[in-house]
Amino acid sequence: MGAVADDPAAEFHAFFEEHYAELARLARMLTGDVDGADDLAADALLALWHRWDRVRAAEYPVAYARGVVANTARSRIRSAVRERRRITLFWSSRSEQVEDPDVPAVIDVQEALRKLPFRKRACVVLRHAFDLSERDTANALGVSVGTVKSQTSKGMAQLQRQLGPDAGLVRIPATAAEPEGRTA
Repeated sequence: MGAVADDPAAEFHAFFEEHYAELARLARMLTGDVDGADDLAADALLALWHRWDRVRAAEYPVAYARGVVANTARSRIRSAVRERRRITLFWSSRSEQVEDPDVPAVIDVQEALRKLPFRKRACVVLRHAFDLSERDTANALGVSVGTVKSQTSKGMAQLQRQLGPDAGLVRIPATAAEPEGRTA
């Protein structure tokens, strides 16, 4: 351990090896994008490397890393929404647009999570899929514990409404973002 602590590059490499898979899973669950999640996690870790002195001095470096992933995911989601709006405006101005309803026959947990606003989704995913405490979730998102409690409660209620009364207690597995981990 002493040799790793003396070498920031080795220390970061160890951090990367230990936490990359978890951060990629978090990115998948926050964005719903299986293919882009690895890139998002890699970009977040690159940002962490550039601030490694600050990260390694943090009381909870993993919470700091989760926060970077959450913020990076939020930025990507906002960019995607803006791009979709631009495309929609472009095509609606060029021709009569026929809207296809996007109503799936069965709403699974992954689809229901995508419908939650970002903060609710992040709180629900970190609390229930990653089993983080309210305090750890608050640290990762840079919000108060009270905000985590209210957003998690509201998010779970919204999921329950989306999934229907037959869904029972909503359980969000850490693999919900993976195709083979789908639940109904």
